[in-house]
Amino acid sequence: MNKKILLLWACLFSTPLLFAQLDFDLRVAVDTTKMRIGEKIEYTLQLKADSTAQVTFSEQPFFAPFEILEESPIDTLRAQSHYLFTKKYALIQFDSGAYWLPPQKVMVNGFSKISDSLLIQVATVPVDTLKQKLFDIKPVAEVVQNFDNLKRSLIFGTLAVLLVVGLIYAFFFAKKRMEERQKKLPPFERAIEELKALETITPTVQEEFKQYYSRLTDVVRRYLEEEAKISALESTTDELLLKLEALKQTGKLELGRETIKNLKSVLQTADLVKFARSIPELGTTSQDRVLVEEVVIETKEALPEPTPEEIKEREEYRQLLAKKRRKKQLQWSLASLGILTLLSISIAILRYGYYPVQDTLLGYPSIKLKNGTWVNSQYGTPPVKISTPEVLRRVKSEKGGALRFSSGNYDAPFYIDLVFTQKPPKQEGEKAPSKEEQEAQQKQKIQELVNEIINDFQSRGAVNILIKEEEITTLSGLPALKIFGTLDYPKKGKDKRVRCNYIAHVFDFEQGGIHLTLLYEKEDRYGGEIEKRVIDSFELIKEL
Repeated sequence: MNKKILLLWACLFSTPLLFAQLDFDLRVAVDTTKMRIGEKIEYTLQLKADSTAQVTFSEQPFFAPFEILEESPIDTLRAQSHYLFTKKYALIQFDSGAYWLPPQKVMVNGFSKISDSLLIQVATVPVDTLKQKLFDIKPVAEVVQNFDNLKRSLIFGTLAVLLVVGLIYAFFFAKKRMEERQKKLPPFERAIEELKALETITPTVQEEFKQYYSRLTDVVRRYLEEEAKISALESTTDELLLKLEALKQTGKLELGRETIKNLKSVLQTADLVKFARSIPELGTTSQDRVLVEEVVIETKEALPEPTPEEIKEREEYRQLLAKKRRKKQLQWSLASLGILTLLSISIAILRYGYYPVQDTLLGYPSIKLKNGTWVNSQYGTPPVKISTPEVLRRVKSEKGGALRFSSGNYDAPFYIDLVFTQKPPKQEGEKAPSKEEQEAQQKQKIQELVNEIINDFQSRGAVNILIKEEEITTLSGLPALKIFGTLDYPKKGKDKRVRCNYIAHVFDFEQGGIHLTLLYEKEDRYGGEIEKRVIDSFELIKEL
């Protein structure tokens, strides 16, 4: 009975301790509950626990319909009697409405702790169509490929193809060319060289003996046919010996009896090996090779010396063969080079397109400017930074004390003119104009500027000048007045006037005004790209 009472008291006192260990504090917070479409909010999970707690945050948290932009590592902060475990998330939503952030689960010592859910209001971004300009939907923009390294790619591509073709040629045709070179040797030198090659061969089986004697007899038969003019390759052994005897009797080939006897012995042994499948005695193959070599040497000594006419005919024939050989090699080289060139150009066209390859190879004027090294520099007052294909050089201005920087002229493939004008100082006590007066002055100023541009074009010989104007904002955020259109200009070296595009950007600042004028041929395939790159690079330097 006493044991039961003690056990009951132990359970009563241990239960609060158990619950105390499980009493963990999980809090959730966001930096705002009202956001706009596309804004980022910070979501924070913070768990308060003791130092012995095993805390695990979810590896794949679920925040739908919100998306996770960033996730920070767990931050642990030690307090007096506990630890603070903090986990932060950056969330975003692209649809308006009211959404609940779902509760998150944190594991503590094997037990799950669930956070509260939060209601987030996502508002749309109001657009004032009276103040905000409306623009047409832009067409699909084509991705402009970079052709800066086109020439380098063509060169390296051609070299790579040449290397591959060279390896294939060396692998498949080197042996054949070596055999052809051997055939081009004089008959005596070629026969001796082939006999020297047989010196390193030691046959052991009947098939090897057969091949050995076939090569050995072919050497002497070919030599006799080429030098002694005997049809030896198609003759049997007896027929060949009879022909040699006949030449000896007529005095055309003074061979010794011993030489003919040795040749007969070798030919008869070869016939037995090739047709009767016999195997000669040990050492016979090397002796027969020596005998054939002696026959070849003695035959060369026995041949009569060629007459000067025969030598001349042989030399002319050799030169004719060499000339034909060189001509054939040249034809093959030119054909290979043509094929490689066409292959390289075809690959480049498939990779970059027809016109970029054509213009790069033929040296299209504006593609050189587009793919060349551009110059980034600063000019004038107020100072501006601009990127141009060529450096802008200071020229004498016709507009009084205005600063003027130009690149090329109206006859150049691409003309750039940068003019800085100074505003007159304000008079003291001068009354500020009203809004209507400012608008009238602005219209008058624009008209004067348009007239000035037209007069400048006409003074250079341009006709059929069409002008449009609009207010724009550059890529760097500068407001500008864009005056653009077309004109016909008499370029040097042209039979008739050339239709050109011109663009003038007018920037108005407190210190003064800036006029940036560009001109290029309307049919220029790269003029628009150069124009965009120049305008996009225009930037006002606010701090020096």
